[in-house]
Amino acid sequence: MNELQNTPPYSESNFWEKLKKFAKVAGKEVIEKALFLYYAAQQPATPLWAKTAIYGALAYFISPIDMLPDLTPLLGYTDDLSILAAALVTVASYITDEVKHKARDKMQTWFGSPELKE
Repeated sequence: MNELQNTPPYSESNFWEKLKKFAKVAGKEVIEKALFLYYAAQQPATPLWAKTAIYGALAYFISPIDMLPDLTPLLGYTDDLSILAAALVTVASYITDEVKHKARDKMQTWFGSPELKE
């Protein structure tokens, strides 16, 4: 049996693996939004409906099957960015200062710059 068949569509290890592997290629904007969603889902105050929307968007992000393959130069992450942005709009009230701070710390580790969009 194929290893992918045994892996759930979204898993924390798949999320971190994809972020680490494609952080520089995907760019700061995509990674920032993915981190906002990830850390918002970790918050106890985030309700189940919001976590469901978040995990759906993150599952699409880490999925090897995309509308636009991630290896396509320049366009490969636009569909991922669109899905992540839609999820962010849906759960915006759960993107707290604490969530932004955690994302900022991770972004600084990977990109060397603490600057994030507000």
